[in-house]
Amino acid sequence: MIDRFGPRPDLSVIREDVRAIEAYPVPSAVGFVKLDAMENPFSLPEGLQQQLGERLGRQALNRYPLSDPRGFKERLGKSIGLPPGMQLMLGNGSDELIHLIILACAKPGTTVLAPAPSFVMYELSARFDHCNYVGVPLKENFALDAERMLQAIAEHRPAVIFIAYPNNPTGNLFDRGGIDAILRAAPGIVVIDEAYLPFAQETWMPQLKRTPNLLVLRTLSKLGLAGIRLGYLAADADWIEQFEKLRPPYNVNVLTLAAADLMLENMSILDAQAAALRSERGKLLSHLQATPGVRAFDSAANFILFRVANADAVFAALKQRGVLIKNVAPTHPLLAGCLRVTVGTVAENETFMKALRASLAIGH
Repeated sequence: MIDRFGPRPDLSVIREDVRAIEAYPVPSAVGFVKLDAMENPFSLPEGLQQQLGERLGRQALNRYPLSDPRGFKERLGKSIGLPPGMQLMLGNGSDELIHLIILACAKPGTTVLAPAPSFVMYELSARFDHCNYVGVPLKENFALDAERMLQAIAEHRPAVIFIAYPNNPTGNLFDRGGIDAILRAAPGIVVIDEAYLPFAQETWMPQLKRTPNLLVLRTLSKLGLAGIRLGYLAADADWIEQFEKLRPPYNVNVLTLAAADLMLENMSILDAQAAALRSERGKLLSHLQATPGVRAFDSAANFILFRVANADAVFAALKQRGVLIKNVAPTHPLLAGCLRVTVGTVAENETFMKALRASLAIGH
């Protein structure tokens, strides 16, 4: 407990809705097998680590970064197959870009819409920017309920729709036909969030050229660069021009840009790591599906959602055994009894399965 000297500050100047909520929880993972945050478990090869250190050491830390690093964006665009005429905007992770998209559209009464459950930052950013948020429930099997989405679009006329592809925390890819119908019906922007592209290997990027209201959002975090916090938005130049007006001028630092630039030259290493994780995902899913008392759902991401009889007890028992995963059961009614585990290394997955089998006895 903090010792206080003098009177407490008057917090009434803080917005009531801010005072009413808790900060986004990030539990300490010290001493745990960390399988809670969809991170790539592999470190960079030693030789590449040395190259990275040398390149970072050459950066001018006494100078601000380039406000518009065009050379890097051109190299990134070429690497990702950015369609001609489209442009990129960089963000301090995709979280910042989600906020800036909503902020740019946040007129009085604006609605942001997304399937539910989905990535929590869609709702948080909408509420922080004083927008209405509408979450449209998925079907019980976590499929996109396109009919309900279209009804909600007609009723609420959202300025921004977010669709995670594949979805977090369920891990599934939504039907493309349903998304096409949403794109046609949407009165505003539709953002396809492809954070897990390295594991899904399906993209909407080629559709940008012929779909004016489509934006594609990505991050380098899941690919193996979570620590550098770099996201990017691909869209028509007219959209990017407006969003750039709200972007802080130095939001991506020189070390992040230098690290990302080096990795563009070595993408084969990260691609190989993603391929290994896709292989391990299949093995882990098979083990989960063969475990009594577990219902595991198919995944196109680098995590697997599964349901057990007593999620809270199983989650706690796993922690006692040194394995940290994510308890998503309290976050949405459709996720009752659900836990989410990141696909790790062979050894980490084996440790998790051994701990899970022991924990299930407690959960029952």
